[in-house]
Amino acid sequence: MADEDEMAMDDWAAALAEQEVADAAAAEKPDIQAADIFQRFDASTPLSNAPSNIDMILDIPVSLTVELGRTKIAIRSLLQLAQGSVVELDGMAGEPMDVLVNGCLIAQGEVVVVNDKFGIRLTDIITPAERIRRLHK
Repeated sequence: MADEDEMAMDDWAAALAEQEVADAAAAEKPDIQAADIFQRFDASTPLSNAPSNIDMILDIPVSLTVELGRTKIAIRSLLQLAQGSVVELDGMAGEPMDVLVNGCLIAQGEVVVVNDKFGIRLTDIITPAERIRRLHK
């Protein structure tokens, strides 16, 4: 398990290094200018003392939930449940499961078992535009 964590960290380090190279290449192109439709956050703004990175939010805990499915059940049926009872869910076998962060759908994935522990392999990340569209339903 520690080897997997180290490999994952190496993958992240490589991805971050690639991003830094891409950012440096983009910064070297002086002909590309930001559109004037956005507020400028340069030294003249009062927010210039704020940190320019997201380090301050990285330790905020969030609730990650993987949802197999849902169902509605009458209280009478709920009270009759016992050990070994089966509750039918609306999700189909083999269908991707929803991954929610603080109740908001962010991805879908499939169940995996690693060292006798369940996990989820993300197969589809919900785009920000799609998240906004789902909020307006």
